[in-house]
Parts: sequence; structure tokens; C-alpha cells
Amino acid sequence: MKGGEKIAALTAYDFPMAKLLDEAGIPLILVGDSLGMVVLGYPDTTLVTMEEMEHHVRAVARASPRALVVADLPAHSYDTPERAVRNARRLMNAGAEAVKAEGGRTILESIEAIKAEGIPFCGHLGMLPQHAVEEGGYRIKGKEDPEKLALFADADLLLHAGAFAVVLELITATVARGITERISIPTIGIGSGDGCDGQILVTTDLWGTSPGFIPRHVKLRMNLAKAQREAVDRWKHFIQTGGVQEGYA
Repeated sequence: MKGGEKIAALTAYDFPMAKLLDEAGIPLILVGDSLGMVVLGYPDTTLVTMEEMEHHVRAVARASPRALVVADLPAHSYDTPERAVRNARRLMNAGAEAVKAEGGRTILESIEAIKAEGIPFCGHLGMLPQHAVEEGGYRIKGKEDPEKLALFADADLLLHAGAFAVVLELITATVARGITERISIPTIGIGSGDGCDGQILVTTDLWGTSPGFIPRHVKLRMNLAKAQREAVDRWKHFIQTGGVQEGYA
């Protein structure tokens, strides 16, 4: 938080993951549309549906975490104010306590409509995964002056629109720090340097279990995927060589 302890936020997509993160004292859990890639096997986040988001939000909410549960509005679910409100309500009814959407001035009317319904809103600026395909991939934002000025303007807009926090993804460290110093709501960075009020990661990236690519900004704390494979190999060898799993008496 501003002037206090940094926010450590992680993603969760199911009941056991939410339970584990809550036991670890994580204060903010995001049910991210990153589930499209790390859980559902999609090539990007744009294919994630509202029904899929609702399913995973319900699973996380069943863990009754003490953390604030924020849910991503998936691609095209907030293209109009009416659609934004309808889908934000669906996520809240599924157990979310706040919603997040990508963009600033381009989605202002949708943000205002969500806030008018009394639904807490978290912003997301910088690299916008739901637009990565049309932009030709992932790249760091804020290197050029026009883009830098647009990011500052969008941060101001989110503040005045009533967002309670904003995720800053793949923004130059200088610009991310400038935004953090400029606005009074917390900034939560991902790949945007150490000048933000907190950090968020895709939990499976942290564990090393994300299938395929793990971003360069992630420092692995544990290669859990290797340990999982080794456990499966040991069990398989045990069974193939005549071992018997203990069952119920």
C-alpha cells in the first residue's frame, strides 16, 4: 500500500490453489483470464469465455479466502457499458469481490457503468494481454513520449473514475514509478520494475509449472514441475516393478 508494506498478489484458478495462497497470507487473489493459457490450453487470453471465468471464480470463492478476490472480465465482455455491467454482475454473483478490465480512456464508459452499480473496479494499463494478438505480440510500453503521456493520462483517468488499484504490466520502470508517485491508489506491477506499490505474478509461473513459455521477468522460486515429474516417474516405476498401492482395509 502507499507508504506501507508492498502488496504481494498472485493468481488462483481453483479451490486448492486458493486455499494454499490464503494459508500463505496472500492479500489479493486474482482469478485471471491467464487461466486460458495455463489451465485451458488456449494460445492466448482472447478465447476465454464468461462461462469459463464464472466456473473458476466459483471454485476459488469456495475456498472462502481472507484475501480480496478479484476477477478478470474476459475479452469483449465489456465492449459496451450494458455488457460490462451485466458481466461484472455475473462475476460478482459467482463470488468475486471486485472486477478488473484492461484499458483506460477507451473503456471509460464501461468503467463508469460498473462503478455506478457499486462494483469495485481494478484497472490494468500497459501491455494488455487481450490485445496482444492484434498488436503482434507482447512488448514493453512507455518507451516513446506519446505512449508515456497516454499512460499517465490513463492512470489519472482510472483514479478519477474510482478504481481502487491499477495493474501496470510490462511498462518501463521509469514510467511505472512515475505513475505510482502520481496517483493515490496502489499500483501493482508485473514486469514493470520495483517502483510499484506491489507485484502480481501468475502463480504457475512462480512455481515453474506453467506449460510452455515462462516470461523473462519471472524469477523461479521453485521448479515444481520437475519435482512433480520425478514423483510420477518414481510412482510409475514402483507400480511397473510389482509394487501395490495401499488401499482401504
